[in-house]
Amino acid sequence: MILIVGAGPVGLTSAMALKRLGVDVRIIDKVAARSDRSKALAIWPRTLEFLDIQGCVEPFIRAGLKGTGVRLWSDGKELVHVSLDRTPSVYRYVLLIPQSETERILEEELTKLGVRVERETDLESLTPDPSGVTVALRAPDRSSVETRVDYLLGCDGAHSTVRHGIGAQFAGTTMPSDWILGDLRIDGPLAQDELVIYWTALGVLAVFPIIGGRFRVIADMGAAPLETAPDPTLEDVQRVIDARGPRGLSARDPIWLTHFRINERKVKEYRYGRVFLLGDAAHVHSPAGGQGMNTGMQDGFNLAWKLALVSQGRARPTLLDSYSPERSAIGDQVLRNAGRLTEIATTRNPILREIRDLAARAVSHLEFAQQRIADQLTEVDLHYADGPLTTALPGASGHPAPGQRAPDVALVTSRTGHARLHALLATGRFAVLGVGMDPFVLPEALRSLALSARADDTGTYRAGHVYLIRPDAYVALSTDASGANGVIAWLERLTPSASRLV
Repeated sequence: MILIVGAGPVGLTSAMALKRLGVDVRIIDKVAARSDRSKALAIWPRTLEFLDIQGCVEPFIRAGLKGTGVRLWSDGKELVHVSLDRTPSVYRYVLLIPQSETERILEEELTKLGVRVERETDLESLTPDPSGVTVALRAPDRSSVETRVDYLLGCDGAHSTVRHGIGAQFAGTTMPSDWILGDLRIDGPLAQDELVIYWTALGVLAVFPIIGGRFRVIADMGAAPLETAPDPTLEDVQRVIDARGPRGLSARDPIWLTHFRINERKVKEYRYGRVFLLGDAAHVHSPAGGQGMNTGMQDGFNLAWKLALVSQGRARPTLLDSYSPERSAIGDQVLRNAGRLTEIATTRNPILREIRDLAARAVSHLEFAQQRIADQLTEVDLHYADGPLTTALPGASGHPAPGQRAPDVALVTSRTGHARLHALLATGRFAVLGVGMDPFVLPEALRSLALSARADDTGTYRAGHVYLIRPDAYVALSTDASGANGVIAWLERLTPSASRLV
C-alpha cells in the first residue's frame, strides 16, 4: 500500500498513475473539499502528452481553452510573438484551465478507478524504516489511527507536513517584490486565445485568458511589507491595467483578488528511504512560465511507473534511486529559468530595460530562437540526458537522442494489440521499438518489464535503429540493428535477479 498525502493536482496525478498500473493507494487531504480557486492555469503540451498516456486527456481539453501563442510588449510596442503551432507535438497549444477544474477531472478519473480521496484526514507523524513507514493519521472524527504503509508520497504543498516530518531542508529565498493577482472579466481589445505580457517602467503586467470569458491579471508592485499589504481591490487592479496595459480595457466582476510573494525554494533530495517528496513539497518557484503545477505533475508521472515495477517485484528496488537525481535536475532547471524570466521582466533600471528590449526584438526575427522559446515553454525540451537511467550505446541515434522525449507514433502489426506508442506505454512497461524493421523477440523473463513493437520510418525516429523507451516516454537508449543485444542486457540488469542498476 502506498499512502499519498495531499489531494491537489500532484497527489491526484500520482494516485491515478499508480492505480492505473495496479498499485493499491490511499490518498488523504486535511481539507474538507477541493479548492474553488483557479490557482495554476496552464497545462503545457508535455503534460498533455502524459495525460494522453493515462488515457484521460480529452476531459481536460473539453474543459479548457486553447492558448495559441504568447505576445510580449514593451512601452506600447510589440517585441515578440511566439506561436505555439511550431510545437513538435499533437498538442500545439497551452491548455488554459483553472486548477479547480484540473483537480475535479483528476478526482473523477480516480473515482472511476475505485479510489476515493479521504478528506478531513491529516498526517500527524511518520516513522520510516527500511521496510516501510508507520504513520499516525488524524481521522475526520479527530481520533488518531496508526497504520503501516510500504511507501509515503508527500504531495502536501509548500508547507509540507511530510517534508517537516523527515527533516528535509527547504533552501532558497523569498523575492522582495509584492505581486497582485486578479481573476475577473475585462472588456476591451484583448485576444481570447493568447497570453500577453507587458513590460513597462512601472513593472510587468501579464494577462491570461480563462475559459468563460474571464482573464487572469498578474502584476508586480515593487518591494512592500507583505504582512501588512491588504488584498487588492478592483480599483487597484484597474489602475495597474490603465498604467501598464493598452488603452480601452475595463475590469469588472472579480471572482478572486489576492496578493503574493514569490518564493524560490527546493530540497536537495527528493527521496528519503521510503518517503518521496513531489511538487511544491519539493520545489517552489516563480510563476513565470507557468510551469509549477506541470513540474509537480511530472514528478508524479516519473515516480509512478518506477514504484509500480518495484512494488510488483518486476524491477529492482534500486530503480527508485533514479527518481531524486532525475527530478531534482529538472527542478533546478525550472527554478533557474523562472527566476531569470522574473528578473528580466521586473527590472526597473532604464539601461537594462533598453538592453533587454533590444535583445528581445532581435530574438523575434530568429527562427531558431523562436523554436527554442516555444520548446522551453511547452516543456518538450525537458530531458534526462545525464540521468542515471540514460545509456549511450554504440550506434546510438541522435534523433531523438538518449534521454530526450520520445514522441508518440503509430505502431505497425504490433503483437501487443496497441496501435500507438502511448497506448503501449500505458501498460507501465518499456517499449523496445524497432524502426523500419521487424521487432525482435524478447526473452520470456523480460516480457513483464518490456514489450517489443515496430514503427515505420516516418522521420520521427531513425530507420534501422532500435529504441528502448521508458514508460514515461523518454528514450533510455538506442542502437543500430547490430546492437540489439545491448538493449536486452540493459533490461536484464534491471530485473530483480540483477546485481546492480544500469
